Amino acid sequence: MAVSLAPAEQQLRESSTVWRVLIIEDDAAMCAFFADSVQRCPELTLIGTAGSVAGARTLMSDPTARLDVLLVDLELPDGSGLDLIRFAAQTQQGCECLVISMFGDDENVLNSVEAGALGYIHKDAAPEDISATILEMKRGASPISPLIARRVLSRFATQVARMPLGAIPHPPKPLALTTKEHEVLELIARGFSYAEIARLQGVTVHTVQTHIKNLYSKLSVHSRSEAVFEASRMGLLNFDHGDR
Repeated sequence: MAVSLAPAEQQLRESSTVWRVLIIEDDAAMCAFFADSVQRCPELTLIGTAGSVAGARTLMSDPTARLDVLLVDLELPDGSGLDLIRFAAQTQQGCECLVISMFGDDENVLNSVEAGALGYIHKDAAPEDISATILEMKRGASPISPLIARRVLSRFATQVARMPLGAIPHPPKPLALTTKEHEVLELIARGFSYAEIARLQGVTVHTVQTHIKNLYSKLSVHSRSEAVFEASRMGLLNFDHGDR
């Protein structure tokens, strides 16, 4: 798939509220689907698309390029999207990475998070409007497909269960989470968006963001994925079989 730059007039849309998006996807139909969603959103501007690691590096190495969002697939014809996430961290300050992949296994998810991805969406559960997910991420969320979140939590729970009792880490003291904060914590761990949490809790999105800000502070984390991991380590999450 060839490198494709967005129309010049789209690249010139300069505003502090308009996020610049680069899409890396080798499936032409999927790439067009994502690009259409981005281009229809007034808060986003598509600066380009590429279907390979080499093509993406060319665009990202442009001294005039400034990226706010990298939407990236993991399996590309000439390499891994993980390399592009790491490359973005080195060359594009402030760029946030959202993975959309057919791979939902623990290793790829954790490797993506370690590389710097803030969100991980399985293609089978990809939203109809990817722009909404991108905006959630830019507003502080770490989007993750519910099935993937459950698998990561399950893996961690299994690892902890196999550890000797004396080796299981415990927090030095219990966290003083409010009831609402604990409810919001469980909902973000299941992959619900800010808007969905607000609807379920009967509060505003702003109130949800305040709860999450407080959670991040208490857990000493900076993203949803970190919050889920740390809360799991502390034994703060307990899901039933009927969870989303």
